[in-house]
Amino acid sequence: MIDRIDVKLLELLQRDGPKPAVELGDAVGLSPSACHRRIRALEAAGIIAGYAARLDPERIGLGLDVFVDITLTSQSEEALTAFESAVMRFDEILECQLLSGAADYRLRVAARSVADFDRLHRHCLSRLPGVAAMHSAFALRTIKGFEGYPVRAA
Repeated sequence: MIDRIDVKLLELLQRDGPKPAVELGDAVGLSPSACHRRIRALEAAGIIAGYAARLDPERIGLGLDVFVDITLTSQSEEALTAFESAVMRFDEILECQLLSGAADYRLRVAARSVADFDRLHRHCLSRLPGVAAMHSAFALRTIKGFEGYPVRAA
């Protein structure tokens, strides 16, 4: 079970990334060594799954986010496994979620432009196994990007 200090640490780490234990400890009212122990415990418990830098997609030339809903020809274990394995081979597919509802999967794809997405569609998405239908939606503008989970709600 996490307490209010853990919640504050998790919020800080999600928002700002790793910082020195001295700085984090000051923010939550702990000594650096106690703060370091807390963070290591959260890592060991799997609550902190890892650390990564958040990049600005525009600045690295990937300014087009496309959401693609996929319906498969079959929902057999073999079809799902084949599709999921194929998705893992394409770096341009940023996320893949198995869905309930009309579509089987939703992909989030990074592209440089509409022409680049056309290339990805032809050479990546259209080659995924077992696809019966694809519906794409282009993100026009991100209103609220993912910056972390609402830890207080947990």
